[in-house]
Amino acid sequence: MRDWLGEAKAKQVYLVLRDRIRSGAFAFGARLPTENELATHHGVSRVTVRRALGELARERLIERRRSAGTRVIYRPASAPMVADISGVLANLADMGRRTAVTLISFDYLPAKGAVAQVLGIGPDQWLQRAVRVRSVDRVPFSYLTTHVPESIAMTFTQQELAARPLLELLDRAGVKVERARQRISAALAPPDVAQALDVRTGSPLIELVRVVRDQSGRAVEHLHALYRPDCYAIEMDLVRSGAADRVWSPATREGNRADMKISGARNSNRKRNAASASPPR
Repeated sequence: MRDWLGEAKAKQVYLVLRDRIRSGAFAFGARLPTENELATHHGVSRVTVRRALGELARERLIERRRSAGTRVIYRPASAPMVADISGVLANLADMGRRTAVTLISFDYLPAKGAVAQVLGIGPDQWLQRAVRVRSVDRVPFSYLTTHVPESIAMTFTQQELAARPLLELLDRAGVKVERARQRISAALAPPDVAQALDVRTGSPLIELVRVVRDQSGRAVEHLHALYRPDCYAIEMDLVRSGAADRVWSPATREGNRADMKISGARNSNRKRNAASASPPR
């Protein structure tokens, strides 16, 4: 029981310190407080603090030296990618051209379950299912699972999907994408996703589910996306509106700063050790 409690406390300290490092509260090159100071601050033993620091060191977020103390070696990307949500569909295609993609799987499945229902596809039809991992600065940041009706998916090949954004392929097929509805939530990384995104199993991820429709209202794509929160963020500028009961509303399109930011979020050692990938053309 004591060892379990010690592990739980060490996990808590690790998560707090990791978040402060990744958020920039402890910047690259900064020295962390001593073990005694951290133990006092978090109300735990030095053994618990050592466990937490050991995990941070294994993830190459910090470097521990007996004579020099503990130093932060995590360095986020200096120029994150930005896409304006007010023009989300157009910017998603542009984002696809500026990031690297690895196609994990590509196949056709009988239409069934919740996805088929959302897309309005009958059980006698098929769906093309693809799983891709996108990276920036050679660091994976998103795990994307898409379903497209067979009648549309037959217009592009596996090789084309591995090299070009899906929205661009839909446009080439004559699909006039007009609108989309999406839900943003949170999820925990299952083992296969954790391995693909280079995070630990059970790590928190941003979850996004989007259904894309054409001009006639027909659903043409179902996307389930999982993002690393240290590489992906959504920001939105708000303005107060309403005469009597003033509330916060998104800023108008002109000057809108509702952005999706994608950052490489890596340190120099991790970048050197990461496998290379070619950006889609």
